Amino acid sequence: MYCFTYCAFFSYSTPYFTIKAQGQLLCDFRGILIIIHGLNEHSGRYAHFAKQLTSCDFGVYAMDWIGHGGSDGLHGYVPSLDLVVADTGVFLEKIRTEHPGVPCFLFGHSTGGAVVLKAASCPQNEGMLDGIVLTSPALRVKPAHPIVGAVAPIFSLVAPKFQFKGANKKGIPVSRDPAALLAKYNDPLVYTGPIRVRTGHEILRISSYLMRNFKSVTVPFFVLHGTADTVTDPRASQELYNEAVSEFKDIRLYDGFLHDLLFEPEREDVAQDIIRWMEKRLGAKPGWLHFQG
Repeated sequence: MYCFTYCAFFSYSTPYFTIKAQGQLLCDFRGILIIIHGLNEHSGRYAHFAKQLTSCDFGVYAMDWIGHGGSDGLHGYVPSLDLVVADTGVFLEKIRTEHPGVPCFLFGHSTGGAVVLKAASCPQNEGMLDGIVLTSPALRVKPAHPIVGAVAPIFSLVAPKFQFKGANKKGIPVSRDPAALLAKYNDPLVYTGPIRVRTGHEILRISSYLMRNFKSVTVPFFVLHGTADTVTDPRASQELYNEAVSEFKDIRLYDGFLHDLLFEPEREDVAQDIIRWMEKRLGAKPGWLHFQG
């Protein structure tokens, strides 16, 4: 797992897996952002984002999903996204316990955004949060292979690790920055093989659940999406914004941007939009909170 500057690595156990995590150590910070990465990637890809956050006095934590990065499990295989949702809640509680009184935000990208939204919908978790940030959330997705949607419910039970050869999306354009694409698809910790049927079914299942429950969303949120995203549907993000009953909600659609917003040429601008939203959520020029590291 890649390392953030001045980073502490640790692990914690769930009933099923050991999860690898990392945290940015700061002596003074005004809030904490917990990063939940997307499908097939890992938390270390967000080191540049973490540096931008810490330069603005936000502490950063991140974890690798089951089957991703340094965590346990078959690479790229997710037996249940509900396990990732549960791990996110455990991680959040751990951090809040270690830093009582410090404002806390969850960030999720793509399928990680779906995980964060579902985790934040749990009353216990929502009570620990000051808001969530979703980039290109997987709220409406097309199956990686046409047959996946049709056979996944049954096939995922009898052959969950089966891979559809035609569902290999290696090299799909998720950024307009050629260097970012090259780095992603040559990263040994990024899974680039065909999607496994159980994993695909889990994505379709969580996105369907969330779409049916937009009107029950009450957590403060900021959703960001590129209008040219071909992986997840930006119109679903607009529907989330329109239907959610959250009192504090915002949306930003970036014209012509692709899926990996924090790896686009304008990545620093996107990060600043996120930081400004968290600052707005905390209030203009909030009082500093002190943590003895």
